[in-house]
Amino acid sequence: MFVSAVSDWCLPADSTLLMPAVSVGNVGQLAIDLIISTLNMTRVGYFYTDCLVPMVGNNPYATSEDNAKELSTNAEVYSLPSRHLTVLQTRSPLIKKKSKCFRQALTSWIKKCGFSKVVLLSSSHAYRRDDQQLFGTPYRYLVTPALQPSVTDVMKELEWKEMENISLYPGINDEEKKLSIPGGGFTKQMFEDCSSEDLKMTVVLKFCSEGDNIPDAFGLLNHLNKWLHLIELPNDSVTTHWKMPSSWRLLFGSGLPPALF
Repeated sequence: MFVSAVSDWCLPADSTLLMPAVSVGNVGQLAIDLIISTLNMTRVGYFYTDCLVPMVGNNPYATSEDNAKELSTNAEVYSLPSRHLTVLQTRSPLIKKKSKCFRQALTSWIKKCGFSKVVLLSSSHAYRRDDQQLFGTPYRYLVTPALQPSVTDVMKELEWKEMENISLYPGINDEEKKLSIPGGGFTKQMFEDCSSEDLKMTVVLKFCSEGDNIPDAFGLLNHLNKWLHLIELPNDSVTTHWKMPSSWRLLFGSGLPPALF
């Protein structure tokens, strides 16, 4: 599944894997873009899979005319050995009925690489929240049993809020509850797979709505940074210390044609 693009690349020991879920507002993918661009991470390979919608395009993190000509695909891996950090960026949705196959290949690769922990960035429909989720922070987290002992105290110190289970039959029977992440793509399934496979994984997500989701991506990343300390941020910083990639200039198209006026 993974094809290395660097002959001498090897995974740093005790490495953390960050990856997004293709979810509402593409918040996780936008946040991963900011991480890759800000930390100037190096592309070390890509995923060769028929589970994702095929896609190819120019280098989204181009800094000059020369590297702008480089091609990018639908699933690429970036690395920053000095920070023990690996990132998987997915740029296209899963093909229908291929989700399980992709998750199996992904968990197999995670096991093979021996990541110390996996962090999945995601989002969920704000309008689908139940009553208890309407108050307080819009951020939630989930932790697999394998990782729970090592992060429980940290999450309490950060005052992070765990994703609530919601009633199967609201107003009728509130005793039966389940985990639900509407709009979260494969987030729930991936979390359950990693739990059953005894993998150390955390889901960090934000409730949001479709639209201009750049502020949501900054918010999710600042929230994550309180835990992982990817960069040093002043207390009053919101967006200024994260570097937006060059591809974001056309995030909403190229503007109105002058000929219209």
